Amino acid sequence: MMALAGCNTSALYQDNLYNPPVYWGTHVVKEGETLYRIAWRYGRDYRELGDANGISHPWNIRPGQVLRLDRKGTIRQTAQASRPTRPKTSPPPRTNAGSSISRPSAKPPAKVSTGRASGSQVVANVRWHWPHSGTVIAGFSSSGKVNKGIDIAGKPGDSVKAAADGSVVYAGNGLLGYGNLIIVNHNEHYLSAYAHNRKILVKEGEGVKAGQVIAELGNTGTDKPKLHFEIRKNGNPVDPSRYLPRR
Repeated sequence: MMALAGCNTSALYQDNLYNPPVYWGTHVVKEGETLYRIAWRYGRDYRELGDANGISHPWNIRPGQVLRLDRKGTIRQTAQASRPTRPKTSPPPRTNAGSSISRPSAKPPAKVSTGRASGSQVVANVRWHWPHSGTVIAGFSSSGKVNKGIDIAGKPGDSVKAAADGSVVYAGNGLLGYGNLIIVNHNEHYLSAYAHNRKILVKEGEGVKAGQVIAELGNTGTDKPKLHFEIRKNGNPVDPSRYLPRR
């Protein structure tokens, strides 16, 4: 299962919702596991974990494979990798009188759109929607009683909807503390998760659209019916309230 030298794994993973990232030891891949699922379990970015183990897109792994959990590799950030070098500039042309012609200053780079429209909000080029209409009963917290997402109240069987367009990269109950869990990949940087479902209605590899019903709300892995919803950027939990539209 997991090989973390000198570590009580049952104690470490009894509540994955509140565990810090793991950067030591190894993990032995089990049948049916994906790199996305393993990275989520250890609070890691799947690209970083893949890079540390010489694995690249499409992130294929095999049962019995031993994955190192340290930071040998570094993920390639698109923004940094594609940053252009400053071009050399030639002196401005001069008029007959020898005076320089003034040139307009360069325009600042465009900001990422965060406009709201029809119950959605665009942040980081992803149009986000609420996955459920219930009341938020526990907010995001990175200190005290850590909560890596938000908890939304609901009734068993309520519709759980995809928060944005994407592809299902995990659908199952193999992560302790999450119950029946769905993880959706939205782009190179963002994943979202939907936990404690009564029934999962999508399969791994399936494309989904924002607002599509992907599960039925439930109480698997928890003590009462609710939806635990997370957004992760490069493997790190972020506050969903900063991405979801105002109600």
